This record gives sequence, structure tokens and C-alpha cells, in this order.
Amino acid sequence: MPKIVDHEKYRKELLWKSFDLFASKGYASVTMREIAKEISVSTGTLYHYFPNKETIFLQLVEEQCRIDIANFLAEAGDVKYVPERIRAIVDFVEKNEEYFISQILLWSDFYQQQGKSEVLNNEILKRVAQNSRDELLKYLEIEDKAVADFVVNFINGLICVRMFEGEMISYEEQGSLLIKMVSSYLGNR
Repeated sequence: MPKIVDHEKYRKELLWKSFDLFASKGYASVTMREIAKEISVSTGTLYHYFPNKETIFLQLVEEQCRIDIANFLAEAGDVKYVPERIRAIVDFVEKNEEYFISQILLWSDFYQQQGKSEVLNNEILKRVAQNSRDELLKYLEIEDKAVADFVVNFINGLICVRMFEGEMISYEEQGSLLIKMVSSYLGNR
């Protein structure tokens, strides 16, 4: 009897396996042949699921976004007020800091290779960014898109600064400041 393969599940497994290679070597220096070797599949199998390295990367970004949101929501629990929700976001990022640093470095390498125009005009990346902000607005139970943008920018900046300054920058302290700023802006909801 032939083996039954769940192609979608297998495709996602291949994506997640490729993340470690991308994260360790960078987008630019990895080839399809290296990806296939690293994740223990033939190049033919890899090309069956993904026509090129860019497709792997973009589908990986989509999958990571989906999983990151699901993992966060599962961990965050049911908190009632915006300050508690922001604290849950900061705590989640702190707990997964190395993973998020790897993501930022990988995305930066992709940006450097593709160029500003290609990245800014990429429909998949636009959709992922929009979905992330929509989920953040829904989680915070607010309608002000500027607040979601501010929180995302603040968190990404915090991760980047910690890459170079480490423990000198405290998640606790910066998270508390973010809570005060957003609460003040929203009128202490």
C-alpha cells in the first residue's frame, strides 16, 4: 500500500526546517541545494514544493507569523485591560528573544538582497504586516492603528537595541514605559 503523505503538513515541516539554516547562514548565502541537504530531502523534492529560495523565505515568513500569533494567544491567556495585554506581549518577546533576533537578522538579510523597492512592493510581506497589525489591534481591543504601529515599532526597536546592548536594556523597564505611554495616549483605559 502506498504511503499517504499530507502534502501541506510536509510543506510546512520543510519550511520550519529551513529556518534554522537561513537563521545561521543568512538568506543571501544559502542555496536551494544547501537547503535540501540540510533538511534531508532531494533537490527535486524541494523544487516540487518551492520553485525557488525566495518562495521558501516568503512562505516561511507567512507561516512564522501565523504560528507566532497562535503561540502568543495561547500563552497570553485572558487578560482584561490594555496594560496587562501589553505586558503579555513584552513578556512573550522577552521569553522568545533569540528567536525574534534570528527573524530580524534574516529579514534584514532578505531586505539587503532584494532591495527596498522589491521588499516594499511584495504583496506577501504587505499581507503579513497587515495581518500582524490587525491581530494586535484585535488583541488590544483598540481601533487606533497608530497605536498598533507604535507597539510593533517599539518592540522591534527594543529587540534591535538588545542585540547590541543586551542586559543594559531591561524588558521590565521598557515594557513599563510602553504601558504608561500607550495607557496615557488611550486615556488610561
